[in-house]
Order: sequence, then structure tokens, then C-alpha cells
Amino acid sequence: MPDLKSEIKKEVSRRKTFAIISHPDAGKTTLTEKLLLYGGAIRLAGSVKARKANKYAVSDWMEIEKQRGISVTSSVMQFEYNDYCINILDTPGHQDFSEDTYRTLVAADSAVMLIDGAKGVEAQTIKLFHVCKMRGIPIFTFVNKMDRASKDPFELMEEIEQVLGIRSYPMNWPIGTEGDFKGIYNRNLSQIELFGGGAHGQTQVSSTVGKVDDTIFTDLLGSHYHDKLCEDIELLDMAGEEFDREKIRCGELTPMFFGSAMTNFGVQPFLEAFLELAPSPGIKETSEGEIDPENNKFSGFIFKIQANMNPTHRDRLAFLRVCSGKFTKGMTVRHVNAGKDVRLSQPQQFMAQERTIVEEAYPGDIIGLFDPGIFKLGDTLYEGNNNVRFESIPIFPAEFFARVSPADTMKRKQFIKGIEQLSEEGAIQVFKQIDIGIEALIIGVVGALQFEVLEYRLKNEYGVSLRIQNLPFRHARWIENEGLDPRKLNLPSTSIIVQDKEERNSILFENEWSIRMAEERNKDLKLIDIATQDFKVQK
Repeated sequence: MPDLKSEIKKEVSRRKTFAIISHPDAGKTTLTEKLLLYGGAIRLAGSVKARKANKYAVSDWMEIEKQRGISVTSSVMQFEYNDYCINILDTPGHQDFSEDTYRTLVAADSAVMLIDGAKGVEAQTIKLFHVCKMRGIPIFTFVNKMDRASKDPFELMEEIEQVLGIRSYPMNWPIGTEGDFKGIYNRNLSQIELFGGGAHGQTQVSSTVGKVDDTIFTDLLGSHYHDKLCEDIELLDMAGEEFDREKIRCGELTPMFFGSAMTNFGVQPFLEAFLELAPSPGIKETSEGEIDPENNKFSGFIFKIQANMNPTHRDRLAFLRVCSGKFTKGMTVRHVNAGKDVRLSQPQQFMAQERTIVEEAYPGDIIGLFDPGIFKLGDTLYEGNNNVRFESIPIFPAEFFARVSPADTMKRKQFIKGIEQLSEEGAIQVFKQIDIGIEALIIGVVGALQFEVLEYRLKNEYGVSLRIQNLPFRHARWIENEGLDPRKLNLPSTSIIVQDKEERNSILFENEWSIRMAEERNKDLKLIDIATQDFKVQK
């Protein structure tokens, strides 16, 4: 029998935990499904395009996601492939749900950046890329929808460098970009891979594989495509970036793959190359120094809370990223933030809405813990008596605000319960105006579409219809000065003073001009635009 240290080391080495990020409609959920397909986790991909036929993407579990055809919350999926244990964090692409993505990236060891071949680098891609860059995690690029007319691949490479500031190394190269996609050239294997037809991308596809100079490819491609490919390969080898594994690990070079998630072109080669290059779980920073994933002591942190995933049971789950040691069902650990021991008796793992009880888990794994209301975002769980705390999860400032109250005052209790729940999930930010007595709460969200989700979930999960009065504010700032009385500040008339749920003083502003005016009028005032869960403000 191997000892615990050897067991943990082996399991860490075969784990890959990554998030998929993209602009809306780049095909992220579709790519996730195809990775599951090749991993044997599903036999038939429920194509996103087939939603009207009631075939929903397996990673979209919330009813509103199926109705709207977009992902509004992150989902977690685990599967095995070639002796690797893979944890995929599928995140919302829509910018209105970007805060959920920011938090989820804290739990990822690498990221796959999905780009629409015809549209190139888009606005939301830029935002999410910079979050990855700040964290220093490796970024892998998959240029999707190559089965349609796409930008020139050299143009895409230049765009990635100029807009995102990162060099790229194409791992493969597309053959045909004008809606006449034939397949890819695998640079690592120096071979062409032409793909046969599949059942509209619902099953794995067959392929024809061989060297560039094989006569079969001159016949299959025709001299035009074959000559163009040979020219591109020569140019890449002469003028392109050199492959550098260390630069990839540091997030300074992005391996670039071309393919089509909808039709499965290039998905399996991408998966296999990604697994070989992507990092396994690494060292994490804590308040007590670094924690190695191979440390025998279990540790982990809560990065997501989700209620009512199963409407029948009205349950609440806390998503835990395992950082070190070995997790076992029923183990007792220290809830560091609460200062007490808790027994983890109902751990679960996921395939989107499908769940199974998990007996054990290792660093990199994501498990769901039954939460009776004791967990908060950023909480640390640790095996032992040390007060180890992982780095706090940042809270980004809301950009849209509204006064919200129940349409039926008799349902105030259910209203408060629902608001508290969504606030603890991080889906909304709750404020109270401190200088006037108004019962209606002020709700802040990163994207306006969150109000629609709020209204939908309060109605369907808590039976509460809402009154929503939109407010003109677009910026929230926390006041860093703890001893400062906000009522004595000389503020523009268009701003208001509020407190968040942690009773931290904040100011809501209509525009950037109002923020500058407040700072000029109050020389001692220090405003912060990013706070954290367990500290007053982030400096």
C-alpha cells in the first residue's frame, strides 16, 4: 500500500483544473460539451443550437439558462481522460455575469480562452484575459468556428499580441478559412489531420492523418490548399514565436489551437495537447505562508455558493476547491473564519446538475458541501488547529443599482430570505441607505441582466414578485477611512451614502466626475473600488 504522501503526489500530478472563458456566443458551452464527449462523460452532445428541440447543453442546469440560451452561472464538471482527472469550470460568457467568472478563476490553475475565428478578440475576452493575467495563470487559446468564414490566422495572431499583449504559438494551423475548412496541420507531429463527417458534431469524428508530403493530401486538398499550407508552415517556422514551455507556464505565451467545437474539428488534438502542457495544482499563498498541494494536511477554500440547484430539495451548496492533502467523506476540519470545527458529511461531485456522493478528493478537485448557512465566499477549511487563511476573493464594484421591494408586503420574510441567499452567492450586492429610513433595499449588480435573474429566481424559488425601481448610479466606492463619519462629507448632490451587508460605508455615484468632485472636496477621503470578503477593504 502506498503511503499518503505518495498517494497525494500521484493524484496531484494527474489533475488538471481549468476554466473556459470567452465573449458571449463564442461557443464556450459547446466546447465544454465536446470535451466531455471525448472524455467519455457523455455519449451524445446536447447541442446548444438544438435548445428549441428541448436538447439543452449539459452544463446549463438553471431553468432560465435553458429559456434564454445563455449561461448565467458557473458550472463544474469532472471526468477522466487518458488517466488524467479533469475538472472543468464552465463560466458565464455574458458580461452581465462576469463577477461569477472572476470568482471562479480563483479556483482554476489555467484557463482556455475561446475566440470566435470571425470576430477575433472581443471586449469581454479582454476583461477576462486581464483577470487571468493578474493571477499569472497559463492561458491556452482555442480559435473556434473555423468551419465558417474566419479571419486570416496571421491576422488573429497579431490581434492577440496587440490587443492582449501576449505572444502566441500556433500548435496547429487551419487549412481553409473562407468557410471551406478542411482540417488542421499539427505542427508538433508535422502531420495533416483531415476530418470526416460526424452526426452534426454530436459524436466523435473520424479523421485522415498523414505527413504533408504524402501524395494523398495533394489529391485530397488540391494543389491550391496544399501549396498555401506549405507556404504558411514555412513562414511560421521562419518568423513565428519559438515554443517555450516556461513562458507558457508563466502566462507569457499562449499556445494557439484552431478548430470547430460545433463539428468537433480539432477538439481531441487540442484536449490531448492541453493536458500535456497545462499545469497540475500548484502552491497556494496563505496568511501563514505557502501551502504545497502535496502537504498531508487537507486544506481548501469556498469560491462559490449556490442555492436551489435542486428545486425539489431547496438545498444550498458551497463549492470547495481542494488545495492540499486528501479529502475524505465525513472528515472533521477547522472552519477557520468561523473559528470552529465542522464535519463534512455530504460531499458531492458534479456533472453540471448531475451529482454523486464523493468518498475522497485531492488537490485540484471541486466538491460541493451541503451548507446549512455556515459558509461564506472565501472561507478557508483546514485540517488542524492553525488559523491558515487563503487569499481573499475580491468583490468587484456594482455598476447598476435599483431599489427593490416585494410587491406583496405580506411576503417580506420570503423576500429577505431570497435577497440574503443571492447576496451570499455573490450574485447581487445589498446596500441600505443610512441617512433616510426607507424599507426598500438598494441592490447593486455588475450587469443589468442580473436584475432579470433576480426577479426570476425570487419568483420561482421563493414565490415573491418584485417591485424594481432603477436608480441612476453607475459607480460604487467603499470608504477606506474607518473612523470617518460619512454624514459629514461634502458630496455632490447626485451621490448617496450607503452601507453594504458587512456594514462598510460606501458611496454611490452617477459618474466619474462625481467621484473626482467628492475626492477634491474631501481631502482626507480615501475611496476603494475593490473590497474583499474578510477584511474591511482591500488596500
